[in-house]
Amino acid sequence: MDKTLQEFLLERGYTKVKLHLTKTNHFEVKASINGQKGLFILDTGASSSCVGFEGVETFKLKAEDSEIKAAGAGAIDMETKMSKKNKVKIGKWSHNKVVLVLFNLTHVNTALINHNSEPVDGIIGADILKKGKGIIDYQKKYLYLKL
Repeated sequence: MDKTLQEFLLERGYTKVKLHLTKTNHFEVKASINGQKGLFILDTGASSSCVGFEGVETFKLKAEDSEIKAAGAGAIDMETKMSKKNKVKIGKWSHNKVVLVLFNLTHVNTALINHNSEPVDGIIGADILKKGKGIIDYQKKYLYLKL
């Protein structure tokens, strides 16, 4: 008998996390940073995971100046800061040394609000998906991460 993708991955030490598809056709995922829960867009095209400047206090981030200019979602050359050694937890998966890029999320949240979607705290990008050996089941709306 053929195994489902879920059975196959769970047997191999993956954990599954439910994804929510927004009206803007983005997947959202709940995650916590340094013990604080938040809502994030899952973005395979974002090289770095990001948090909005307004999340610095909420997520207890130590912001450092950064030379990186952020580009994406219709905006270019945005000032950023960086925050190192953050604990990110998604479902049962966690990693203790995640570098986050801090930038102005206003344009992202304005677009979401205009489409009757909830504003988000940031973006979970390819860096975390790589660390977690992430696999996305688009049909069943699950993210799998290797424990």
